[in-house]
Amino acid sequence: MGFALKKPEGTAGAAWPAICIGLFVAFGGVLFGYDTGTIGGILAMPYWISTFATEGRTEITPAEDSLIVSILSAGTFFGALLSAPCADILGRRWGIFASCAIVFNLGVILQTVSTSQPLFIAGRCIAGLGVGLISAMIPLYQSETSPKWIRGTVVGAYQLAITIGLLLAAIVNNATALRNDSGSYRIPIAVQFLWSLIICGGLLLLPETPRFLIKQDKHEQAAKALSVLRRLDVTHPALVEELSEIEANHRYEMSLEKASYLDCFRGNIGKRLLTGCLLQGLQQLTGVNFIFYYGTQYFQNAGFEDPFIISVITNCVNVFSTFPGLYLVEKLGRRNLLLLGASGMAVCQFIVAITGTVAGTTDRAAQQAAIAFVCIYIYFFASTWGPVAWVVTGEIFPLKVRAKCLSMTTATNWLLNFAIAYATPYMVRDGPGYANLQSKVFFIWGGCCFICIIFTWFLIYETKGLSLEQVDELYQTVNKAWQSKKFRPQISFHEVSDIKNDGRTMSLAEMGAEVQRKKSVGHEEKL
Repeated sequence: MGFALKKPEGTAGAAWPAICIGLFVAFGGVLFGYDTGTIGGILAMPYWISTFATEGRTEITPAEDSLIVSILSAGTFFGALLSAPCADILGRRWGIFASCAIVFNLGVILQTVSTSQPLFIAGRCIAGLGVGLISAMIPLYQSETSPKWIRGTVVGAYQLAITIGLLLAAIVNNATALRNDSGSYRIPIAVQFLWSLIICGGLLLLPETPRFLIKQDKHEQAAKALSVLRRLDVTHPALVEELSEIEANHRYEMSLEKASYLDCFRGNIGKRLLTGCLLQGLQQLTGVNFIFYYGTQYFQNAGFEDPFIISVITNCVNVFSTFPGLYLVEKLGRRNLLLLGASGMAVCQFIVAITGTVAGTTDRAAQQAAIAFVCIYIYFFASTWGPVAWVVTGEIFPLKVRAKCLSMTTATNWLLNFAIAYATPYMVRDGPGYANLQSKVFFIWGGCCFICIIFTWFLIYETKGLSLEQVDELYQTVNKAWQSKKFRPQISFHEVSDIKNDGRTMSLAEMGAEVQRKKSVGHEEKL
């Protein structure tokens, strides 16, 4: 279908309300992207270094560098884990609102007023807690409100918002970097209040997700929420059918057993959780945040000219490269796009590593080649693994454990984010106790991209064009990921009136066989 705002023929109702709501909620990604990009520039600002350097030093030590950058990711790790109870108790909508308005804003206040490392670090940790909470709940909200034919594009817009946040941070940092007062770092940090105000203001007007309301047994409210999203009357046959399908699927899930965290690791759901965690972890191991956390410092230490300008350039590439991904996620599908992106990233990473190792970073031609292939690498990431990782994890889990599983997959992303942010200064710097890899670090990222290819082939199912309920059927009836393209839905939950068989709950595979048997019998009787 590709990226288009025109819904498929025969689809009742309007699609634009759900699309607009999903795209607006994606704006929360700006908080994550802007915070990530801001710290990369702040660490290279002369005034900030002179103010926050300890024990009479004139520079920040690698250990302090690692802690200041990575502590945000430590906070986001715990925030992501807490997002499940937050989303299931407060709801998807109010959970995002509380995370932005209270937790994130408190962290920003502490960072803005700080003049020493301890308070600044505490502020980054608390802000990270807020970012971690919303980073799991935003894709959850988008997945549960978007039409299936454009769900991938809407959820992928979360990554677009992250890239816009990174670009805005690079622009603001470049504008204030040479100020010789506290405004050099306080202005970029305080701007985050504006992003939080925008997302909180909009959330006051948005509906809760119908699937969450069904989970809470608030069926009348769920019908009204779906009515707002589809612009249909609550009595319209298409709306009644969609709502009854959600309700029937939820009843089926509840007929199996109540969901606990332990259930997330069992059987088919455990396989999906492993897929989601590995996907989010490998997204980080592609090395993209090395560029956005330490890119300015790396280019500066390596002798590149105008490192702040290079940072703005790489962030522009990151933003504009996300748009092809929003088109291709529904055109090529999730699986093909991930395979294409991993292959392209691996080639670029190895070229950058070889160029920097053989020719060095002081040679101008080598610098230009390295910057060019870093930009091409960012293109492949931003158009594939950047948005698609959030799309896949947002749609592969059943309703009863969706919030719990999403919290753990997002926590995995932040755990690897923390590990890379903390370890990178020790990996690239020279001196006693440091690995002094410099450009050779790209060999590591390139090797991880090669692993991404193998992982995608064996574990990523194609879910393009399927409803969230049909994705559940896909995972329970197709055993091998590379066979998922041949899958065609067989079960309509609201048409299955009897999901018990002699007191035993039927599996989806058995239900599918029963549905096919009844259709066959009905056809024979008609003849």
